[in-house]
Amino acid sequence: MDRLDLTHILHIMEQLITYDKALFRIINYNWRNSFFDWLFPWLRNSNMWIPLYLFLFLLVTINYRKTGWWWVIFAAGTVILTDFVSSSIIKNNIIRLRPCNDPDIASWIQILVGYRPQSSSFTSSHATNHFGMAMFLYLTLRTRFKKWPVLFFVWAFSISFAQVYVGVHYPIDIICGGLIGILIGYLSGKSFIKNYGLV
Repeated sequence: MDRLDLTHILHIMEQLITYDKALFRIINYNWRNSFFDWLFPWLRNSNMWIPLYLFLFLLVTINYRKTGWWWVIFAAGTVILTDFVSSSIIKNNIIRLRPCNDPDIASWIQILVGYRPQSSSFTSSHATNHFGMAMFLYLTLRTRFKKWPVLFFVWAFSISFAQVYVGVHYPIDIICGGLIGILIGYLSGKSFIKNYGLV
């Protein structure tokens, strides 16, 4: 790769980061209101979703006794893999300062969490994990529940959007994390369907 190509790539990256930060300001600062201030910190709380996970666990293991436990194992494996890829591989090799720790935007950023994570901002593990699970759930449940599993993508998007709104991630962190999660969830879901399926 010659110097001209490298310069062009760097210019594109700079422009992308500029747009990324501009979009972050719109979501985190321009769109702020009392309802979102209440909703999104609550929405991104992992404990909030324990009843949903428990419901899905019971639904599948009770109704699909032959392969329900394999479904649970694949679902857990999907979360473990998405978290490992995002948190242990990508974040340890691509270091990006989180918006909540960035002194350049400290004068206007809204931070709605009680702590400031110190890990790299790229990629969002929340987005990777939830979009990975959304894809897995969609693929494995859609034949049984028709169009309803599409709502899992709305769920994943809402939680991921909340990460930007509360000030701990930039939009690109969410987009890239979501795409990686979707890929892993797709591979995991297809593998389960091919080898077991819900019967």
